[in-house]
Amino acid sequence: MYKGKLVKILKMYVGITDYDWFKTLKQANCDEVNFWKPGGKTNFKALDEGDLFLFKLHSPQDYIVGGGFFLKFSILPSSLAWEAFGLANGARSLFELHDRIYKYRKTNRISDPDPQIGCIILSMPFYLEEDDWITVPDNWSKNIVQGKTYDTSEHYGKLLYQQIQEVLYSQRFNKNLLREDSVNSRYGKEQKIKPRIGQGAFKILITDAYHRRCAITGEKTLPVLEAAHIKPFSLDGPHEINNGLLLRRDFHTLFDRGYITIDKEFNVEVSRRIKEDFGNGKEYYAHHGSKLIILPGKKEQLPGPHYLEWHNENIYLG
Repeated sequence: MYKGKLVKILKMYVGITDYDWFKTLKQANCDEVNFWKPGGKTNFKALDEGDLFLFKLHSPQDYIVGGGFFLKFSILPSSLAWEAFGLANGARSLFELHDRIYKYRKTNRISDPDPQIGCIILSMPFYLEEDDWITVPDNWSKNIVQGKTYDTSEHYGKLLYQQIQEVLYSQRFNKNLLREDSVNSRYGKEQKIKPRIGQGAFKILITDAYHRRCAITGEKTLPVLEAAHIKPFSLDGPHEINNGLLLRRDFHTLFDRGYITIDKEFNVEVSRRIKEDFGNGKEYYAHHGSKLIILPGKKEQLPGPHYLEWHNENIYLG
């Protein structure tokens, strides 16, 4: 059996951004980031989950100033991006975010009131002090408009990765944040950084997992849909897809207050307390006993039975 070490090739993407965007994030010390692209049509396929995304300022400031770990790409209305991430969009208000989008796209509020943007969602971001900014690799071209991919199998990528490591270690970041993972056997599993999911990312992951439709009603009007935790985050419920549901706002409220629950077979149960407490509820009782009509396509993303049981036993009013 082969007993040598297999060094994992690490992939990085260096994306170009504005200093004002970076400064806003650094000052707020955001714990997640939306590195948005003004175009709302082109997908981002340069990285896989857990790969490293680095921030480079526009020329003539040819420095890498921070980064984060890639979690997901999603094309979203800017209003939803703001609702999910707020300051983590690198803007101080939705109005400011729109201004920046319109500047790049050369449109305005009349023609495009809620522009779609490409959202590169990053976890566990880090922001370098100016003294630690890293000069771009020598093979960086002035003609690059959006960004460039590097990996540790080639000279410049390996050098860049080592520079990032050194800076993060010197700033006392988590020393496990970056590492060249290895395995002892050809048949072992390569370790990979699993990005932490924040509140904003949770909302987008749930929204996309449920195909942007309410799990109970099938409603598709995005502004009225909300990501609901089955077990609340305040009670140690994680930001994980299997601890979430996408619900229309009124169903979300009723679910959180225990007037509605979902059993382990994904059947909707509506409490008699709606009628007792409010003398109404005909629309909601129409869903009693029905199955969820929208569910994620991946088994591991389905509502976790232990979370559903917890909600049944601790929140539902019966």
